Order: sequence, then structure tokens, then C-alpha cells
Amino acid sequence: MTKFVRAFDDSGLVPAYARQPVEFVRGLGSALWDVDGIEYLDLQTGLAVNSVGHCHPRVVEAIRHQAAQLIHVGNLFHTGPGPLLARRLAESSLGGRVHFANSGTEANEAAIKMARKAKQGGDVISVHRGFHGRTYGSLSATPQEAKQAPFAPLVPGFFAVAPTAEALTAAIDERTAAVILEPIQGESGVYELDADVLRAAREACDRVGAALIFDEVQVGLGRTGTLWAYEHSGVVPDLMTVAKALGGGLPIGAVITNERFAAGFEAGDHGSTFAGGPVPCAAGLAVLDVVSDPTMLTRVRDRGAQLREQLAELPGVVEVRGRGFMLAVELDPSRAEPATALVGRALSEERLVLNATGPTTLRILPALTITDAELDEGIARLARLLDPK
Repeated sequence: MTKFVRAFDDSGLVPAYARQPVEFVRGLGSALWDVDGIEYLDLQTGLAVNSVGHCHPRVVEAIRHQAAQLIHVGNLFHTGPGPLLARRLAESSLGGRVHFANSGTEANEAAIKMARKAKQGGDVISVHRGFHGRTYGSLSATPQEAKQAPFAPLVPGFFAVAPTAEALTAAIDERTAAVILEPIQGESGVYELDADVLRAAREACDRVGAALIFDEVQVGLGRTGTLWAYEHSGVVPDLMTVAKALGGGLPIGAVITNERFAAGFEAGDHGSTFAGGPVPCAAGLAVLDVVSDPTMLTRVRDRGAQLREQLAELPGVVEVRGRGFMLAVELDPSRAEPATALVGRALSEERLVLNATGPTTLRILPALTITDAELDEGIARLARLLDPK
């Protein structure tokens, strides 16, 4: 890391992030290089953003081409890439329309607003372990005390229950405007909600006219081996939020609606200066081209299952959770070394980029384009770190 960057981080930036002591300057596929030219293997992908790998040539070319023509004019005018991307997102999923945002939390804010407008108010139900973002509405739907407490009071009308069919059925009533769920809860440690939980939420929402929102910000766009995670259960939401991987590294989020919510906003109801700009939408079109490939999705399912088995055999691993290329490794809690320290050692000793979601949990988020050889190398490096010898 250059002295300038470290000094600027220490004196120029609000200390909102616990950064690792490395300055990355280049990426290609599943490889990263630091300022000293040292190569790293990335199994974290910018928290699932770089799902098609770093600097995928189709994404780079789409960005370069669009940026040379038009970067921004705002949402008071028509541009080409946004409507094209919206159509492809809707046709690949819920069949309605799309509202663009700049991030996952903004997409969740918009979805919550759509649901409350449709019901003319009402409560929002989420489940324990969920994470939906850090802006006030999304944070209010995120029942994690450490994240909520410093910023109280939160938005009223948000309630969290256990992630069970019984708890959701009991909680959803005529006062409910929306239920928001992650099909696989990523930030809390990759916990997949059972299909019966999703079905119970669907049935209860239908009974009272509430909106079922699936937060696929992290889990969507091929990460589990289907384009959308809801396809595994067959439970279809009314609204779905996406972000992270959609821009290939550029900031973009979206709410995808079904036909019922296709006119969820009228002019002036909601807005954003930058959302749906031509450059990130051009990147999104290129990303969709890559992640929609059936051969790639099949490989993510099959290789992800093999990866689970390989991870489960490593020393000190007591459980592996998740689907496809969205996995969590649960370490033996008797280990003296916390997962956060292991992540630091992985970076410095093995040049392996990982992420910890808790004291005993590693999250594995490889690029969907990663090679078998790179995955095997990642397993070998992790095995050396976990070996008590």
C-alpha cells in the first residue's frame, strides 16, 4: 500500500470501513494485483458485485462504447440502454416493469414505497437474520440490533419475526402492506429460507392483499445456479430487488415488478438523479448476456455442489451452507482464531481474498466465471490456513 493512500484513508475519510492493509490496482477475471504487483486469488468478488469477474471484456467494451457516446442526461429525457435493460429484466422474471436505483438499499426503499402506496399504508414484515440495507427504510427492515441501535428511532411500522412458516402466517394480517425476504440470507451468514417458509409468505400475502418482496440483491443474477434464486422454490414474488452484480462493478439497482405493480409509481412519486443512467445500464445489458448462459448456470449449480463437498472436508469446518457460488463455511467455535483474523491471514500469507460474516463464519463468493483450476487452488490455500499444524 502506498503511503499516500494509507495517509488519505487515515486523515481524509470517515472511518466507516474496516479496510484490509492492501491497495489493489488491477483485476482480471478472478485475479487481483496490488500496488507492488503481487497477485491474489479473489473468492469474495467485491461482495458478489464482480460476479462475471474483474474487467470482463464484454462489460468493459459496453462501458467504453457507451461512455464515448453519452454518460448522463438524467431521467427527464429518454436514453436507449435503460429501457432495453428494463425489458430484459422483466421478461426474464416477473413480467411487469422496472424502476431503477443506484444500489440495493435504494431498490429496497423503492419496493417498500410501492407496497405501502398500493395498500395506502401498512406494516412491513421481515424475518430475523435478514439484511436489506442501511438507509432508514431498509435498515428498519433489518432486525439486527448492532446495526439499528446507533440510529434510532427508526421508521415505524416495521416488524420482524422468526424465519418460519408458522411465524409468518401468524404475523401477516390486513394491516400488512409487504413482506420482504431474502431467499438466501447473505450478510448474516448464508442461511437459505426453506421453500415452505416462502410458500407460507406467498399464501398469507395473497390472503390479505400484501406485496411479497424478494430481496435478490446478493443472491440473484446466476449466483445460485439459476438466473433468479426464487426459481429454486417456484415461489414467485410481486416485487424483486436486484443490484450488486447487475452493473459488473458499476453502481446500479432495480425493482422488478409483476403486472399488478407495473404502475406502482406515478410521475413525481419517487426519483433519483443518477438511477438508470446509460453507462451502468449498458454494463447491465452485457452482464445479462453473460449470466443468462444456460451452460454457465448449469456449471454454477454442479461445481457449486462439488465446492460444498470440498469445503466440508477441510480441517475445522463443521458446516457448509448455501447454493451454487454463494456459500458459507462454519468453523469449529473452539478454534482460538476468529474468522476475521483468518481473513487477514488469508490475505497476507496465501494471497487469498475472503470475507467473514461473523466470528466463526467465512463467506465464499467466487466469480461465476472462475475456472476449476482456480477453485482448486483456492481450496488448497484455505486448507493450509485451516491446518492446525
